[in-house]
Amino acid sequence: MTNPGVTRRFERAVVTGGAGFVGAHLCELLLAEGLEVIAVDNLATSSADTLDGLRRHEGFRFLRHDVTHPMPLPCRADVVFHLASAASPRDYLALPIETLRAGAHGTENALELARRDDAWFVLASTSEVYGDPLEHPQREEYWGNVNPIGPRSVYDEAKRYAEALTSAYRREHGVDTGIARIFNTYGPGMRAHDGRMIPAFVDQALKGEPITVTGTGEQTRSICYVEDTARGLLELARSGHPGPVNIGNPHELTVRQVAERIRDITGSGSPIEEIDAVVDDPKRRCPDISLARDVLGWEPKVDADDGLRRTVAWFRRAPLR
Repeated sequence: MTNPGVTRRFERAVVTGGAGFVGAHLCELLLAEGLEVIAVDNLATSSADTLDGLRRHEGFRFLRHDVTHPMPLPCRADVVFHLASAASPRDYLALPIETLRAGAHGTENALELARRDDAWFVLASTSEVYGDPLEHPQREEYWGNVNPIGPRSVYDEAKRYAEALTSAYRREHGVDTGIARIFNTYGPGMRAHDGRMIPAFVDQALKGEPITVTGTGEQTRSICYVEDTARGLLELARSGHPGPVNIGNPHELTVRQVAERIRDITGSGSPIEEIDAVVDDPKRRCPDISLARDVLGWEPKVDADDGLRRTVAWFRRAPLR
């Protein structure tokens, strides 16, 4: 088992969920860093079109495969990034059993791959493990306030189980593992209708439709640009730190403020309208990233206004929204 503080070097990476939003950006970063990359995805909540720009790289390969079954990889990996899961509310509410299986069987299969190859393993967990937090900002030591039987529980508990399983493999089998707790991530490549806040707001603003905020809109989020999130995952892998480590932007915004900024950036005249609150929707969400700064040397570089401008520009260019 690698000691924290040792910088690891990798030649070949496996990214489960590699055709997903964060996964595709992570693949792009890894290729830019000179790694060979194998993206594994069953395309249940993503499209192979996401990978069009990556296929030009000689070091990139795509394997269409469901991670709830053992992964038939003929070559060895140096690092396994496990991102495979439905991640948007619309997807995991539509695929509740599949989401739980990805967190359970999928995580075990990814861990077994890392164990077989003596590879470093990084779990892409989520700030959802904190639930509707009673501590603010959220530190990694906080155990969370999660409803285990609510509609969101299929995602929340899948990730909590995945963290427990990852920790068990580290203790029992000596697998080098790291856990990243990702906070709200956004940027180019998001699907307009996947149920997440920023793509929904951008799509509504560009179409001149009402921008719909749930509840009062005073609940808070911290939004992290996807390039920063991908960089955080790579830095965690290189660090040898077991985590969990929060990867997110510590600058807190209300949902209404996000809607207003998007309306201003798009130049839209869309009104902002309140709709029914979401069940178990967190009232406040903001990471303490002291650990990421200390052990990874990581913090976000792209501020919200810059990131939202880049995202809006991408949506304007996208052929279909």
